[in-house]
Amino acid sequence: MNIGFLGLGIMGRPMAGHLKAAGHDVTVVERKSLTAEDRANFAVAPTAAAVAAGAEIVITMVPDTPDVEAVLFGADGVAAGLKPGTLVIDMSSISPTATKVFAEKIKALGGEYLDAPVSGGEVGAKNAALTIMVGGAQSSFDRALPVFEKMGKNITLVGTENGAGQTCKVANQIIVALTIEAVGEALVFASKAGADPAKVRQALMGGLATSRILELHGERMIKRTFNPGFRIELHQKDLALALSAGKELGVALPNTASTAQLMAACAALGGAAWDHSGLVKALETMAAHKVAPDA
Repeated sequence: MNIGFLGLGIMGRPMAGHLKAAGHDVTVVERKSLTAEDRANFAVAPTAAAVAAGAEIVITMVPDTPDVEAVLFGADGVAAGLKPGTLVIDMSSISPTATKVFAEKIKALGGEYLDAPVSGGEVGAKNAALTIMVGGAQSSFDRALPVFEKMGKNITLVGTENGAGQTCKVANQIIVALTIEAVGEALVFASKAGADPAKVRQALMGGLATSRILELHGERMIKRTFNPGFRIELHQKDLALALSAGKELGVALPNTASTAQLMAACAALGGAAWDHSGLVKALETMAAHKVAPDA
């Protein structure tokens, strides 16, 4: 298929690469940040409208709600070049409420729309092992499934209404953030008590406390490898979405709120671009003790 891909970031670039490797024709928009490899792998169009004009499917993978809105509906955006029947798939993590509005606008132009945020981070993107959470019509999902299968493993149509995928992603980000916080607390506690945090992590990996967060992010905390990954500032954005939606729904999210404050503390320490496992540094500051010495 002819696929437009908008957003060649840490995750978007390998995702688009998998589609190209599977034999799809992938077109991206002109940017100064395009590498020589990007220009060799992908066709390049001058605007998002031009990308859309030549595509059967347009995928967006950008940081936040305003970015999606600008790519879709800004000057020379996707909407300006959209053909009837084109499927727009937003794989960013954004507001469920805004997603419903964007979907209606695309449908009014004769297009189809899926919200399909992902989980799995840079590693999942590079390994084509992302979890993909989808909201939208069954027919659109069926059409997109062969494309999703080139980028992910666990692919679920969460609901047939747009916004369902984004709601699921917000729930995912709550669990991930709170688990990172729990792992950080446990390792700071163990280390300050005199235990070897690496041995503690090893022991916990064999019990009920085991998780991918303990496995991957616990290791980052011990080895002090805080290059993203998934940046704290992006997880801050996701928790802000959770707290905003919780307010709209009348749902209390007390631990989400406290974890968001820890991430804000990290950002204040200059860590907005740290991997979200760097949340442990806020806990270390309060304990006046590091899990392990910085490399």
